[in-house]
Amino acid sequence: MSVRFAFEANPSPVSRARRAEILEDPKFGQYFTDHMARAVWTKDGGWRDAAVVPFAPIPMHPAAAVLHYAQEIFEGMKAYRHADGSVWTFRPEANGERFNRSARRLALPELPVDAFLDSVTELVRADRDWVPDKDEQSLYLRPFMFASEAFLGVRPAAEVTYMVIASPVGPYFSGGVKPVSIWLSRQYARAGRGGTGAAKCGGNYAASLAPMLEADEHGCDQVCFLDAAEGRYVEELGGMNLYFVTRDGRLITPELGTILEGVTRASVLTLAKDLGLDVEERPIDIREWQEGARTGDIREVFACGTGAVVTPVGRLVWEDGEVTAPDTGAEDSVTMRLRRSLTDIQFGRAEDHYGWMRRLV
Repeated sequence: MSVRFAFEANPSPVSRARRAEILEDPKFGQYFTDHMARAVWTKDGGWRDAAVVPFAPIPMHPAAAVLHYAQEIFEGMKAYRHADGSVWTFRPEANGERFNRSARRLALPELPVDAFLDSVTELVRADRDWVPDKDEQSLYLRPFMFASEAFLGVRPAAEVTYMVIASPVGPYFSGGVKPVSIWLSRQYARAGRGGTGAAKCGGNYAASLAPMLEADEHGCDQVCFLDAAEGRYVEELGGMNLYFVTRDGRLITPELGTILEGVTRASVLTLAKDLGLDVEERPIDIREWQEGARTGDIREVFACGTGAVVTPVGRLVWEDGEVTAPDTGAEDSVTMRLRRSLTDIQFGRAEDHYGWMRRLV
């Protein structure tokens, strides 16, 4: 079924002066554009009412299934302003495909990828003036889907709402690109085999909040989770994938299965091979990280995700110790070279040899 998004202009958009004020220093995820995309799915009728409409609160019944059974998924993407004023996004087809993998895991309807792309494109075209033009700034796009049917009972919802909202953003970490510190969580696990770890759903992130408080108590920025079965293999951070750069030119990252199949993750692996690194996707024992950082066999550690892009990991901290990889954060490090390679493509400063970018405006 073809799903095309109509357009309804916001009669009361944010003033030009206020928008300019926001774009001077857009805090991550705090301000939103004038419009949002929306569509509704029903079990009997399929997708309908697809449109870009004025940004507004969502009317919701107190018995909406998402509030009780957490049947929802989301994506994270960005739109980038290039020097000529055009606006582009990065590998949106991959986000649309992952959105549907998440939908299948949460028993939600799939949205055709072309409809996913149309919703994002039409929203950005409507709110093109909200795309920042300063370095490290972009328009963050948040497609999401949730069970909006009003009922109490554990079953897949017969009515679902799909939406896309947009927020101008600066750097994910307010201090800019600098090594972050990681707390090693021993008490909590993020996901188990057969669970929802590979789906991008809110419950995975909600489960990371208590250990995040624990990390904050120990002066750390993020949490590293280990596998649920044995508590020894590195999985990922609360919202980012992890990588290790070795002395002998290898880039190692945890294999897929219980972790999120990140779009940035896959892109970094491609760029790493072009830099001449040997890429390994395999289980990583936490002791390999600890001992490798101590001996210098692991020279760098970094994390990546749509929000934070590529971020150096400075310290790994646990109850009775900590380690730091020696080259993490250096300007000529593999971490920073990969970061520059990726962002140069995204912002149009380098040629896109991979066909990753899609023009929106």
